[in-house]
Amino acid sequence: MRNNLRDQIPALKNKYYFNYGGQGPLPKSSLEAIVKTWEIIQDLGPFTNDMWPFIYKEILTTKRIIAQKLGVNSKNVAFTENISSGMILPFWGIKVEEGEELLISDCEHPGVVAASREFCRRNKLIFKILPIQKIKNLNDENIILEILKNLNSKTKILIISHILWNFGYKIPLKQISIELKNNREDSYLLVDGAQTFGHINIEKEVFYSDLYSITSHKWACGPEGLGAIYVSDRFIHETDPTIIGWKSLKKEQGIYEPSDNLFHDDARKFEIATSCIPLLAGLRNSLDLLDKDCHEKEKNKNIKKLSGKLWDELNQSKGVELVLEKKYLNGIVSFNIENIKDKDKYVKKLGEKKIWIRVLEDPKWFRACVHQMTTEAEIDLLAKEIKKYFSKWYSLNPNPKYLLVNLNNNEPMTSHQLTILLTKFFKKTLDKNIASTMLRHIILSEKFGEMKKEQEKMAEKMGHSVNTQQTIYVKN
Repeated sequence: MRNNLRDQIPALKNKYYFNYGGQGPLPKSSLEAIVKTWEIIQDLGPFTNDMWPFIYKEILTTKRIIAQKLGVNSKNVAFTENISSGMILPFWGIKVEEGEELLISDCEHPGVVAASREFCRRNKLIFKILPIQKIKNLNDENIILEILKNLNSKTKILIISHILWNFGYKIPLKQISIELKNNREDSYLLVDGAQTFGHINIEKEVFYSDLYSITSHKWACGPEGLGAIYVSDRFIHETDPTIIGWKSLKKEQGIYEPSDNLFHDDARKFEIATSCIPLLAGLRNSLDLLDKDCHEKEKNKNIKKLSGKLWDELNQSKGVELVLEKKYLNGIVSFNIENIKDKDKYVKKLGEKKIWIRVLEDPKWFRACVHQMTTEAEIDLLAKEIKKYFSKWYSLNPNPKYLLVNLNNNEPMTSHQLTILLTKFFKKTLDKNIASTMLRHIILSEKFGEMKKEQEKMAEKMGHSVNTQQTIYVKN
């Protein structure tokens, strides 16, 4: 039984929201829980003996809930501020040797990528990119094959997202972990869980990683400024804390005395210092609301159903290219729209209609996120707006058999006009003089040597004979 969670989220009352992968809107009762906790702390006295038991209870309760969601022991959970701090700060404590490799997928967040490059520079490691974006048929098998191609005896660290933030594909964490450890037993698997926590069930997968970073403010619809990490026992014992504060220490007394045992023996060694305790209450409230709205066992099913509906609607729209096959959807639908030069401007126009999606920078795709609270009416509205754009476009192009139309007169573009257009485009983008004849050279040279039937098909499309194709356009 759904509990009308949408009614408790002010941001969803006046807009159609598809940006949960960036930040989820905070329920009103979660904000109230934060304020109430702040008031309790102030009533107790923020630094009194009465306050500390309350604080400890807040910490332990929240860690226990997070650990349950992740399917791990709470002693392996530490609080952070966000995904970036959770991913970046702990791995700087990994002991590495010059010449070893850090392998990172080409679908990672820019902050994590930049930190990884700097880690490699300072430690004289080889920075190596795992090319997932180039995989034509994206599936578990092909991802594993690509990883195997890039593993070697030097691979010490692999960094990858559990759900790729640009594709929306959920990677096979268990299989990747097995292959990585088979390649080199002392390697580390570091996982960005930004697009999973509060969204889909991951409790049987997290422990395959050495470090798994989550955040409160995305799919969990909790407050920003709060995150957490899972770290394996091995990671705790073999690595050093990087940014150190009083929370990292077993005890504050005797700190001036020499000791090899200063830090906690659990995940707390990666915590730093004073944090914002009221945020914990906000996150717990949001997680509770999500659970009551949709049972954990039903969540994945509902999200796949809703994102599948969006995929179907967009797939019926002229000029829309969907990035993933429908069966691989996990709440993220990435797509391209033909004839839109300025994607940011288009998103802004949708925003003026209270419809919010986003543009990804690398690759330059549109992304719409579908949560358990997304309605079918919202999906219909987004699809309608995109279809409306193409209705307008095709009204300007009444004869769609032509690829290019001169909008001044609605007539097909002449070869001379096309030559001028291409020359200007390639000069501006590549600083090269390329026109229609050279493009024919390129295309037909690429096809040279194929079967005669294929040559005939290509010649027919280009409006000339095979003989013309061979004698004029094909260049070795």
